[in-house]
Amino acid sequence: MSAAIASLVSYGSDSDSENESESNTSTDKGNQVDLDATAHLKPLPAGQTMSLALLNSAPEVAVKEAVETGIHLDPSMKEVAYNPTYETMFAPEFGPLNPFRTQQMAAPRNMLSGYAEPAHVNDFMFEQQRRTFSTYGYALDPTVDIHQSASNTYIGAVEEAEKNKGLTVFESGHKKSEKRKKVKGGDAGDIDNFLGPWAKYADEKDVAKPTEEEKKELDEITAKRQKRGRNEEEAPAEEKTILHVKDMYDYQGRSYLHVPQDVGINLRSADTPDKCYLPKKQIHVWSGHSKGVSGIRLFPSSGHLLLSCSMDCKIKLWEVYGERRCLRTFIGHSKAVRDICFNNTGTQFLSAAYDRYLKLWDSETGQCISRFTNRKVPYCVKFNPDEDKQNLFVAGMSDKKIVQWDIRTGEVVQEYDRHLGAVNTITFVDENRRFVSTSDDKSLRVWEWDIPVDFKYIAEPSMHSMPAVTLSPNGKWLACQSMDNQILIFGAQNRFRLNKKKVFKGHMVAGYACQVDFSPDMSYVVSGDADGKLNIWDWKTTKLYHRIKAHDKVCISALWHPHETSKVITCGWDGQIKLWD
Repeated sequence: MSAAIASLVSYGSDSDSENESESNTSTDKGNQVDLDATAHLKPLPAGQTMSLALLNSAPEVAVKEAVETGIHLDPSMKEVAYNPTYETMFAPEFGPLNPFRTQQMAAPRNMLSGYAEPAHVNDFMFEQQRRTFSTYGYALDPTVDIHQSASNTYIGAVEEAEKNKGLTVFESGHKKSEKRKKVKGGDAGDIDNFLGPWAKYADEKDVAKPTEEEKKELDEITAKRQKRGRNEEEAPAEEKTILHVKDMYDYQGRSYLHVPQDVGINLRSADTPDKCYLPKKQIHVWSGHSKGVSGIRLFPSSGHLLLSCSMDCKIKLWEVYGERRCLRTFIGHSKAVRDICFNNTGTQFLSAAYDRYLKLWDSETGQCISRFTNRKVPYCVKFNPDEDKQNLFVAGMSDKKIVQWDIRTGEVVQEYDRHLGAVNTITFVDENRRFVSTSDDKSLRVWEWDIPVDFKYIAEPSMHSMPAVTLSPNGKWLACQSMDNQILIFGAQNRFRLNKKKVFKGHMVAGYACQVDFSPDMSYVVSGDADGKLNIWDWKTTKLYHRIKAHDKVCISALWHPHETSKVITCGWDGQIKLWD
């Protein structure tokens, strides 16, 4: 027993000694940690280096103490191992001041341009004064407090303000004219005599029949109107012609209609050039029209003469080769000439003008052979190209109809009345058995000759009006100048489908009927535009190849000579016709 007790005592003493030793070592370790934690903040003794373990240790307590003593957090620090104060987190970064910062930028501001002092202005008052200033030229001075000052002070037109007694736009200065009195007084306030809003006026007449004086005035007005209308219908402008060359016939008795044979190319053959080239420069200007030229046409098959119509009411015939003189002027319209068309041989041509007349002229003598009218404005005119139908022509009119006349009788023989707007163009296709018409109704209609019902009607919601249409030299395609600044290509055989792969863009023509044309070998498409430029596209790729500043105003028409490789004729609203090569 005593032995057991002795062993327990010795065990207890051993454990006590062990505990003491452990506590001693733990305190030593704690002291060691504290020493290590603050060691990196103290300067190193001379000749000693800091250990790597000491550098890599995380001095949490030391950082906390350092922050509390005013040391800032490093902005590049990714992780903070304690909860810093608000002042520490949002303290300004250390670094030099911006030397380029102006005094205005450094000053306190609450808007982009500076510091706006808080002020209250009633929205209505501000708008009232702003409108008054813009209308009358004066407004209340905003720097003066109107509650403190005895009289209003104005800025701007002070005299006007005094004259109007400072009236604003929301205060009416003029009394409205009194309304017509109702029967028996008739004001809404006067309940006894008020007869309602539909009551008659005191000076209102019950009878619609005019008095004798009024009837006499009305009769005079209607008589004048009828007389004026009759004069316009009955009296077409007097036709005359001026020959500008000395001799009408040469030594062999040939007129200027005779095709020349000394120009370097055979104008009599039906052959077209094998390869065409882009025109580069202007080589001639025909000037003689005093106003804009509205259309040009080359002499059929040979192209040795050029016919032009203008807004100066005149038609002129020019030489394309040789001296390029003006040969003859045809005068006979009282208003601008809209369209012209040669017959197959070129001996006669038709003109359509805004004076509502279509006139047939002799190309050689200049005589007006006959005139046609249906009291409507003709917008386009075309001879039937068939040899056996040279006595017939069609005209697109402003009253939505296409009218067919016979030259021999001078009478209308057919009317094609299906369009919903004025008819702009007529183009013969399919060996002249059919013709295509376009209109302001944004549609394209195809007609059989002499059958007044269209057998093909093309109209899409995306389509625009097409006021200029040209048939390609091979007769397979129709080039249509669309009012959305595009040239659209329709098939001219059978189905008349839109060729979506062939769309020519890049010019501005909206509002103008700029005539399109093809090169004889079908390699290029040419068109004028509203800026007076001549645009040339490649037929295969639809790429805009070339653009020339041709006219000062709208370039309304461009023609590629059918026998030349690179000669293009343009006309514009500047009154000039130009030849390019």
